Amino acid sequence: MTEQINANNVGDGPQFALLRIYLKDVSFETPNSPAIFMQELNQDVNLQLNTSVNPLEDDTYEVVLSVTVTAKQGDKTSFLVEVHQAGIFALKGFEESQKGAMLGAYCPNTLFPFAREAIADLVMKGGFPQILLAPINFEALHAQKIARVREKGGAVEQGVT
Repeated sequence: MTEQINANNVGDGPQFALLRIYLKDVSFETPNSPAIFMQELNQDVNLQLNTSVNPLEDDTYEVVLSVTVTAKQGDKTSFLVEVHQAGIFALKGFEESQKGAMLGAYCPNTLFPFAREAIADLVMKGGFPQILLAPINFEALHAQKIARVREKGGAVEQGVT
């Protein structure tokens, strides 16, 4: 896989390549159907995000963006959708702080539109009105996470968000 990064980039500076984007895992549940469809929908929607970084080979990483959307009608769950959107990224020649920002912010930002589309499709196919997730500022989330870790005196890991 590292040969691909050299073929796609020229020069001795930092090199970045997107090698693959794929849907790693998906789940859609409507635990209160069909009764939930008999009510007028007035849902509270909750969004949860998580990322993980898995080193593969030298300078190659799998980044997994996990997005969970839960919609509730009162105390009953209308639907729950979870998408694990993944990508394989090659990063060569980056300093550790730059690599952390790439894996923790840039790569999840690249994956999010794919996860957003999968969620929108699943929700519509589940019989609910389309849900459009707003863009996410992964750079700000990554910076907040680093600040929290440093406040606690911990070491910053690559790709934390």
